[in-house]
Amino acid sequence: MRQSGWMMAAAVAVLATMAAGIARAQAQSSQQSPAPAKPKSTGTTTPAHKPAAPVSSYDRALLRPALLTAKAPESYQVKFTTARGDFVVTVTRAWAPVGADRFYNLVKHHFYDNASFFRVLPGFVVQFGINAYPPVSAAWSKATIKDDPVTQTNKKGSITFATAGADTRTTQVFINLVDNKRLDGSGFAPFGQVTEGMNVVELMYEGYGEGAPGGAGPNQDLIEKQGKTYLDKSFPKLDFIKSATLVGSAAAPPAKSAPAAKPAAAAKKPQ
Repeated sequence: MRQSGWMMAAAVAVLATMAAGIARAQAQSSQQSPAPAKPKSTGTTTPAHKPAAPVSSYDRALLRPALLTAKAPESYQVKFTTARGDFVVTVTRAWAPVGADRFYNLVKHHFYDNASFFRVLPGFVVQFGINAYPPVSAAWSKATIKDDPVTQTNKKGSITFATAGADTRTTQVFINLVDNKRLDGSGFAPFGQVTEGMNVVELMYEGYGEGAPGGAGPNQDLIEKQGKTYLDKSFPKLDFIKSATLVGSAAAPPAKSAPAAKPAAAAKKPQ
């Protein structure tokens, strides 16, 4: 009986040892084996919602210049908020009615927002007016307007459309940094005057000098084709317009649009 009891106890011990070994082996196998991957879907999943289309960064009315021909008020003001500070331009329509109307429509639809002061020549002019977005520049490249008679001199602080010859004005303008009376005889007709913040205009970054091909500054053709991306990459120090907005009574709804002028060649810059 004692021997039989001892044998039974020994057998139980052996079985217990074997069970413990099996348990340890299973535990080790569980730790070493990676968790099974989730099965890949073989069908087409439908998102919970469709992503919103990207919002345009410009007023899409700017893509149709022929429709933006509202008559400007006899006098209106435009506030420019820039990287350097603010300045205000007062436009007098009687000085150059065609130019004043064009400028009014451009500002009303925020054409100049994000545009850079790409040509700053000390003792001469500060020039801007190429849109920050290539599709808009393309739309306006041939949307020319007729010339105005020159009734005002290009004195310091006056604002004038750039031109490349007769009836070639489009969107580019310049502010005279000094009295540039010599421009009067070349058809440059001022339509307004900086009435606040001329000191801000005089602070615009001038380090890049004249533009290509005459100098090492920004190339106007590349600005039109690549937009502000080109300027930010190659000429990062240029100052720019955060917003240009009509202020005062000029911010009211414009008068009924007049028929669009027939386009001609694009304007460039004063020489």
